[in-house]
Amino acid sequence: LTAGPSISQREIDYVTDAVKNGWNSHMFDYKDKLENKFTQYVGAKYALGVSGATGAMQLALACLKIGRGDEVILPDLCFYAASDAVIHQGAKPVFVDVLPDTWCIDPDKIRKVITKRTKTIMPVYLYGNLCEMGEIVAISKKYGLSILEDAAPALGSIYYGKKPGTFGEFGAYSFQGAKIAVSGIGGMLVTNDKKHWEKALMLNAHGQDPKRKFWQIQVAYSFHMSNLQASLALAQLERIEKFVAKKNQIFEWYQDRLSKVEGISMNPHKPKTRSNKWMSCIVLNRKFKFTRDKLIKELGKHLIDARPFFYPVSMFPMYKEQNTPVAHHLGLNGINLPSGLNLEKEEVDYICDVLIKLLT
Repeated sequence: LTAGPSISQREIDYVTDAVKNGWNSHMFDYKDKLENKFTQYVGAKYALGVSGATGAMQLALACLKIGRGDEVILPDLCFYAASDAVIHQGAKPVFVDVLPDTWCIDPDKIRKVITKRTKTIMPVYLYGNLCEMGEIVAISKKYGLSILEDAAPALGSIYYGKKPGTFGEFGAYSFQGAKIAVSGIGGMLVTNDKKHWEKALMLNAHGQDPKRKFWQIQVAYSFHMSNLQASLALAQLERIEKFVAKKNQIFEWYQDRLSKVEGISMNPHKPKTRSNKWMSCIVLNRKFKFTRDKLIKELGKHLIDARPFFYPVSMFPMYKEQNTPVAHHLGLNGINLPSGLNLEKEEVDYICDVLIKLLT
């Protein structure tokens, strides 16, 4: 399978305990533990468990007062949850190209589209790859822009000693069932700013006055994470380093077999970074017997689950298609290979045998 979690006795024990005992005065026990553990792991001061990364991004944009007439710069190659969050706030997503050696937003392209309406930059850590956050932070400071990091797939990745989500005003993580650590569905919003955190807490409680029960001071949201979800996520977070090691092992198995196949490339890597290798990927860089989509179907005939890269968001009918050649090449020629945490080398060898036969 393309994705799949590792569930141990620890997850079963935590979830069982939450089901049996996580009520009334204990209804937030696991959520509190998860938030505390998460801040320690990623190096943020504050964390808020939420329904998913999408809700986290929408809360963050609301806290930053992004609204009608504002512009938010983000990569054309990303999952459209990021652009959806911008649209729901009434703002305009401005799509730019990505770098071929990171698959993440190109800082030079950010500079070229900044206007008086630009308020926020949204880097996206595609498949766990690392954005050029040093340059992005410098741009944000020069132009007075906020940063909201879509770190949904990047738990366990590291950029120059820092974890994603901690470079700007906010970071958003996901525990969706295909991610490296799961809670079925769920996410985490992180920040280093106490006022932002307090604002997020208020907005996520339907805008209730923190000092007055059931007194609403703003029409707002409810992107809550349950204690039950948090119990599973906590057990997963406690094992995250093992997950990162296994994901990187899986990638190395693929790389050893596929690196000699002419005309394809795999996940990029840059010095002083660690990708969690959430998805092991290939990109078709020349014409083969099969197109990308037909190749995925052929793999399916051999009981191999693969999926296409995310499409450039500007290709969708609600937007004007942008000139983003790198994003278009990757989005139309990339494949996520099976990357589930329970994969064994023999299975990867089988997948590579089939792939090599189809490609050569």
